[in-house]
Amino acid sequence: MARPSRASSASSSKSWDRRSRADAAYARSRGYRQPVKPVVTASLDLAARLPRLILEARRVSASVHGIHGRRRAGPGETFWQYRPLVTGESSSRIDWRRSARDGHLFVREREWEASHAIWLWIDRSASMGFASSLALASKVDRALIAGFALAETLVDGGERVGHLGLTRALASRRIVETLAQAILADTKGADLDLPPAAPLPRLADAIIITDGLSPADSLAKRIATLSSSGARGHVLLIADPIEETFPFTGQAELFDLEDGLSLRVGDAGSWGVEYRQRLEAHRDAIREACRKAGWTLTLHRTDRPASEGVLRIASLVAAARGTGR
Repeated sequence: MARPSRASSASSSKSWDRRSRADAAYARSRGYRQPVKPVVTASLDLAARLPRLILEARRVSASVHGIHGRRRAGPGETFWQYRPLVTGESSSRIDWRRSARDGHLFVREREWEASHAIWLWIDRSASMGFASSLALASKVDRALIAGFALAETLVDGGERVGHLGLTRALASRRIVETLAQAILADTKGADLDLPPAAPLPRLADAIIITDGLSPADSLAKRIATLSSSGARGHVLLIADPIEETFPFTGQAELFDLEDGLSLRVGDAGSWGVEYRQRLEAHRDAIREACRKAGWTLTLHRTDRPASEGVLRIASLVAAARGTGR
């Protein structure tokens, strides 16, 4: 199984029974994608959803403590600490106001903030449009909220953030609007389920937000390419709770949201064990690819608050910067 399939009731997709599986297979072999109609309709509504997603992303960002440098003295604008003047230091470094409080000489130190590029890539392929009744949001909406919130948090912390293939890295207070406009104008993004295949600079960081349902070996190759020059990276896997548990029983229809292929099964319950085993094997392959590249992998479910995934990735970025990796 190249990618875990989604399930729906047979009645919910009768309109798609007319599509020949042979036709769908032929289209896929020729490189054509045939996303199922509800997903295409939802993707066209992105412009209407973006204002709400931006507001939610800002709310999430406000709940996450920002990235505050590498916690050591150096060039920067953020106050870190006062320390006693050391013999031999220039008197120009003395903070006279602080020193006047208790008769000792103190130096005011700032926290070292080294701005470097952090590159986001947000998966907007058809499979990301899935949302079950258990989810708080579709996977693509959650991915966009997480990406925008991370961008704002990181820029507030002094970093430059860009979207792979869409924007340059910027330290702009309007970074969220810049990313949103670029994504909205990107008409090809819905056809791409992998980030661009180009090495990142050694001091850069990548944050890949995806459901990881493209073939594991293809995603592993992209991770290897992006990290080939020593770039750090973090993969945030977005999953719907139904994709995790496969709670179906009785007759059901499994279908691939990106290629339009479908499969009717008589007893979905008997498929559950094998499905979960294959999903875990698929995730293990991605996890191993991340391990080889020195990247991290975080699983985030759409029935959980977006702030959990954002806080986890922001903390990992801060930790990597603090260790100088």
